[in-house]
Amino acid sequence: MTVAIKDTCPIKVCFIAPKAYPIFNPAIREVFGGAQLDLYLLATELAKDSAFAVSFITADYGQKLVEVIENVRVIKSFKFRHNSVSATWRLLKAMWIIDADIYFLKASAAGAFLIAAYAKLRGRTFIYRTASQGECDGTYIKQHLFAGMLFKWAMKWARYVLVQNETDGINIKRTMGITSIHIPNGHRITNTSTVAKDCILWVGRSAKVKRPELFIKLARQFPSEHFVMICQKNIDDTEYSSLVTAAAAVQNLEFLKHVPFEQVNNYFLRAKVLVNTSDSEGFPNTFIQAGVGKVAILSLNVNPDGFLDKYGCGKFSKGDWQNFTDMLAQLLVPATAAEYCANTRRYVEEKHNITVLIKEYKELIKGI
Repeated sequence: MTVAIKDTCPIKVCFIAPKAYPIFNPAIREVFGGAQLDLYLLATELAKDSAFAVSFITADYGQKLVEVIENVRVIKSFKFRHNSVSATWRLLKAMWIIDADIYFLKASAAGAFLIAAYAKLRGRTFIYRTASQGECDGTYIKQHLFAGMLFKWAMKWARYVLVQNETDGINIKRTMGITSIHIPNGHRITNTSTVAKDCILWVGRSAKVKRPELFIKLARQFPSEHFVMICQKNIDDTEYSSLVTAAAAVQNLEFLKHVPFEQVNNYFLRAKVLVNTSDSEGFPNTFIQAGVGKVAILSLNVNPDGFLDKYGCGKFSKGDWQNFTDMLAQLLVPATAAEYCANTRRYVEEKHNITVLIKEYKELIKGI
């Protein structure tokens, strides 16, 4: 008699985001962005299911070679000061050690080609999740000729390309001929306590595309309001000290260089309005954090799929500064603010709950 033995080995999934380690270990006060946060949340949620063995490759911040954090096997690779040859070797070595079935990335850099090529050569699966509008509409490829070509090859080799909004999906089909899958960013939707709303908030890195100087300008125009700016120094920012100095000159602006991820939601709970001044984004995680904290959103240039208008989550000025300031004044009216705050919370509960969205990832992975 032949007995069928069911394969119960978990599927090995490896996420790669060098700058993500400070999210796993808040004692490391270094910069990270929305892409790293997105993959951290996906990895830790997927790791709750024993059907998946989840690993995560980060950079070397002086930690142990291997740690297990929130059921995720976190493995260090290269230091940012390493040259490209050394960094490549250490990254490939970490990937070899993990020997995953699936490698998952979200970063439009030369590493995308490297990881895609490694997966292709070893018969593994590569999944890419876009991080910004510029990756999809052709901007990145135009601005980085050789790296853009490598990035395009990586996208062609990916088993799945996942986008954060429907517009990015249309654009990546137009610019690269790639059919993508739209899955919104997922967050942990927690119950929130009611606290006094006492500030206007900006959260992000000091990257040029984020336009942090515009928030300082906005604070000057509303001297009777309390503004809070949480702005980490971007790795390649040579003008950060000038930004700090400019912020210090505005009496109604509180500038914070670093707030640990697990504490930042306290500021969203206090916020009347979240302000976004970026030139472009994919789908800002701060918009979802605003929804969790019941905060109205004011955006200068970013409105993915028109959601701010469609779901009544806030106001979008279409790049017009005068409209931008007028809209902030409108959102500071208590009755108006209350309506938008309720809408943002309802929206994230319906569209961005990671415990629901993770099911889509599981179906994709199991279908490979």
